[in-house]
Amino acid sequence: MSDGAMKLVVVGAAGRMGQTLIRMIPSMEGVTLHAAVGREGSPFIGKDAGEIAGLGPIGVAISSDPLSAFLHADGVIDFTAPATTVAFAGLAAQARIVHIIGTTGCSEDDEAKIEAAARHARIVKSGNMGLGVNLLGVLVEQAARALAQDDWDIEVLEMHHRHKVDAPSGTALLLGQAAAKGRGINLRDHSVRARDGHTGARPLGTIGFATLRGGSVVGDHSVIFAGEGERVTLSHSAGDRSLFARGAIKAALWARDKKPGLYSMLDVLGLSSH
Repeated sequence: MSDGAMKLVVVGAAGRMGQTLIRMIPSMEGVTLHAAVGREGSPFIGKDAGEIAGLGPIGVAISSDPLSAFLHADGVIDFTAPATTVAFAGLAAQARIVHIIGTTGCSEDDEAKIEAAARHARIVKSGNMGLGVNLLGVLVEQAARALAQDDWDIEVLEMHHRHKVDAPSGTALLLGQAAAKGRGINLRDHSVRARDGHTGARPLGTIGFATLRGGSVVGDHSVIFAGEGERVTLSHSAGDRSLFARGAIKAALWARDKKPGLYSMLDVLGLSSH
């Protein structure tokens, strides 16, 4: 199963993360770029993926046909959009290959479809593919468990570049989930996403989210635990998209020999508590 370099497909090949992945794959051991897929109607279809990514020609043209790209591949790396990712999960399940999902903004229905695809595909899905943020998530869970909710409020603050379309970010939600797990509560029932006007006092036990957008910020995240007269802040700053690309490629290599199922970066990094 693991003989030879792992043949990877990059979908969303002309996007910011797609280009980063195309630049990163040739520099990493054990992987090769098998195919690059762009969206139907994209002006980049038929162009050399390496040229689009600034590498120069590499002999892999961007295609609009994911089915044939997946057919002889070992895995696909996907930082696209929820509807596209759900379709790709179905194709990855048919092809019985690895599907690494860094797409954020998925609905509960999308998540259910991805989970169904994981009966046949080996899927690693995470709001953030970096080691640092996933370690931060573990620390946030521990802090939330240690700091009583009657005395400590939790706020998640994030900032991203002006082009990001979903809010809060997938990473902010990952950190919010970690805090909720530490507290033994359901994030959906305890999160505050917007404040405007006369809001009244802050409800006890809630997890607040604040979203900032601007410039070219790759991703800054802080989880603030605010108590009486003291504050604990756990934070992470991403300076370069390549850390997400590297994490996604490592996740693909990790998942190659695993049984079909839905995994997270905590599993890949050995940080999972189960």
